[in-house]
Amino acid sequence: MTDTDQLAGTYQLAGTYQLESQPWMEEAETRRVMEALGEQGQDVRFVGGCVRDALVGRDIKDIDIATPDLPEKVITLLEDAGIKAIPTGIDHGTITAVCNHKVFEITTLRLDVETHGRHATVAFTDDWVEDAARRDLTMNALSCRLDGKVFDPFGGVKDLREKHIRFVGDAITRIEEDALRLLRFFRFQAWYGGDDIDAVGLEAAREKSGLIKGLSAERIHSEIMRLLAAPNPEPVLRCMLENEIFAAFLPEVVTTDVFASFLKVEGRCDPLVRLVALTMNETMAGPKNTVITIPERLRFSTAEKQHFLSLVNSPYEINSNIDDANFRETTYRIGAGLVSDLLRLNMARSGIDFSDQAALQLANKIENWRPVFFPLQGRDLIKAGLKPGPQMGRVLKSTEQWWIGQAFKPALEDCIAYALKL
Repeated sequence: MTDTDQLAGTYQLAGTYQLESQPWMEEAETRRVMEALGEQGQDVRFVGGCVRDALVGRDIKDIDIATPDLPEKVITLLEDAGIKAIPTGIDHGTITAVCNHKVFEITTLRLDVETHGRHATVAFTDDWVEDAARRDLTMNALSCRLDGKVFDPFGGVKDLREKHIRFVGDAITRIEEDALRLLRFFRFQAWYGGDDIDAVGLEAAREKSGLIKGLSAERIHSEIMRLLAAPNPEPVLRCMLENEIFAAFLPEVVTTDVFASFLKVEGRCDPLVRLVALTMNETMAGPKNTVITIPERLRFSTAEKQHFLSLVNSPYEINSNIDDANFRETTYRIGAGLVSDLLRLNMARSGIDFSDQAALQLANKIENWRPVFFPLQGRDLIKAGLKPGPQMGRVLKSTEQWWIGQAFKPALEDCIAYALKL
């Protein structure tokens, strides 16, 4: 029976689906790994995101494979085929295969014996449905053979087609097994969902939102950044706010209005800048004071922390009324990228878009900015007769400020002449 209302590249056959051949499936490395694992007739399949994304025509980032063979057997099969096998998570059945620099994650079919957050006590199985039943969402419970035959035990293909994000089995049970699934539910809604959100999943998320507090900061950080990177996450973020999901980890979020305005004027998608916009509201002079604690609470990297704080704690006020002198100095000191972010955040908070000509002109100036470099260095002053020390530092600083005030026009000789007069 053929279902004509299918995802592109698939057709239905007796309760399963046939996926048209994909370039990543035909690559020599992929075929070599799959054939090695299936050497003795085992039913080896692709699982998870690569199957899901292939069905909706998205780029494949990682290739995950499942097999009924035990990890030790997987290692033997790979090594016999001349493929490097790394026991990255052997206790939980995961082996990493490296074939011609391409990486594949291979996991033995499992069922959960006991769940306790991120790590569960598992038993190995040869039952594909049991393995699929431990997945979080129906669209992540799909599996596919090398020949393109897709197995769909929980209606994941239909949910993909209808943009319906739905838990496998009982939603509350899935969340209690690992609270990160609560945030994943919203992240997948932002990336794959439609206008409506699954009522059962939403109610479960609201009821169990307190479990988020038990997650590590690193896991929350990773998940919220991936959610914020979605093309338009505002409807999902608004839904999370209305259902008090943020209270457990980002109580600073009190509105999504500024965020919605920011999406209309942002120049590029940067989840970190979007997070700043999410903590803003229209009446505040700046973000809440507790916003500056977010990098520590969510374990930002040093670079992320510096960028975040440079946005929420900036000494520079960037708006469409900034004069040329302040614009030049600010852009010289902190860079065009940061100036652009600050402008757009200010515009969103003020309710301004690019129909405002002053804002548009400033954005164009930022776009056309080219970095400039102060020509004078300490060694130049030493050659000119000045002695190293604190006084030289003050002379350099004063000369640089003068050079900025001259619109960066004075050349090295002019800067030396000015410095020697100080």
